[in-house]
Amino acid sequence: MSNVLFVEDEADLRTLMFEALSDQGYTVTLARNGREALLALGGEVTFSHVISDISMPEGVTGIDVANQAAQMQPGVRIVLASGYQRSQLPPLPPGTRFLSKPYRIRQLINALQDL
Repeated sequence: MSNVLFVEDEADLRTLMFEALSDQGYTVTLARNGREALLALGGEVTFSHVISDISMPEGVTGIDVANQAAQMQPGVRIVLASGYQRSQLPPLPPGTRFLSKPYRIRQLINALQDL
């Protein structure tokens, strides 16, 4: 079973992606921001994938989440998304897949399966 941590500050997108990923057979944990994501990563669930927006409120970015996820749960596969171009962003952690927002559900599913 694939456990996905989906981190997104936009409530509508969180709900939509929860339903879409659940329909694809993933078990989904939602986080509203980076701080919630770090709490989830430190919990009892082992995640196969972390999907996170890069720009989030409260001082913990998606890049911070990705770096912590790689340390806390080795082997986790990470997808980072942003409305910014990749060239406008700081370097992403090695092995991280990038998606430009807005993305289609199929693009996200393909990214999860490609990792």
